Amino acid sequence: MRIGLYLNESSGPDAITKMGEKIARAAGDGFASAWVSNIFGLDALTALAVAGSQVPHIELGTAVVPTYPRHPAVLAQQALTTSTALGGRLALGIGLSHQVVIESMYGYSYDKPARHMREYLSVLLPLLRGEQVDFEGETLNAHLGLSTPGAGEVPVLIAALAPRMLRLAGEMADGTVLWMTGPKTVADHVIPTITEAARGAGRPAPRIVCALPVAVTADKDAARARVGEVFAIYGQLPSYRAMLDREGAEGPADVAIVGDEDEVAGQIEELAKIGVTDFAAATFASGDDGIRTRNVLKTLAAQKT
Repeated sequence: MRIGLYLNESSGPDAITKMGEKIARAAGDGFASAWVSNIFGLDALTALAVAGSQVPHIELGTAVVPTYPRHPAVLAQQALTTSTALGGRLALGIGLSHQVVIESMYGYSYDKPARHMREYLSVLLPLLRGEQVDFEGETLNAHLGLSTPGAGEVPVLIAALAPRMLRLAGEMADGTVLWMTGPKTVADHVIPTITEAARGAGRPAPRIVCALPVAVTADKDAARARVGEVFAIYGQLPSYRAMLDREGAEGPADVAIVGDEDEVAGQIEELAKIGVTDFAAATFASGDDGIRTRNVLKTLAAQKT
């Protein structure tokens, strides 16, 4: 299992510089990957193209770019450009986002999201491979090719949680990017569903990128309380709520990886045993606990290379 970091979003006029520093530090510390979200701050792909272009070796991923606001041809063009800037080190994570965002904020229909994603991939994937696309769907049309230069293949990972989305990720994409999904649910629901779909489609075993909050600390109660405060929204959004319910978790605090050095390392090692291929640590501890957390993750990353 490869160990990476889920980078906190940078803000302010020097946000790109800050992100570049975080990426450089992650690469210097031996992490295999660094992942950034695409919500309402920096555009993830643009930021990675600029901030990551001068940092070699480390894989850089989006977790995740929402599909609805972007035609798949536009996203393919942007992803190929970013991949070229990064020398082929981009992992493109995409997702549906949430109904409240797509309908209430952007004003698009969220009807039949799995249909939307299947049609989206039917345009996006061929364009990323340099192919011409002629596609007529119920929600998307595309008749074009791109001359955008590329730097090798761009793996596409879907934020897939529900069974239909997991099957789609296995059949068409390279894997899934998870968030707030506990180990029991990953082992009993996510991995069997996506792996069976990939096998049935004659595709390679999918990547399972699992991202969870992590803190090495002596005060586990305080750390979990902090998770409950910082990540409260993820206990309310329907897709994450469904995964927490599968896990038997009351909220995000119950799936966070929290404890001393041995406890945290052990919980991460368990993810590897159940079949997670990539772990992205969302660190939230500060001060001495932040240093302890980073040191444990660096040690694990060194062991996995």
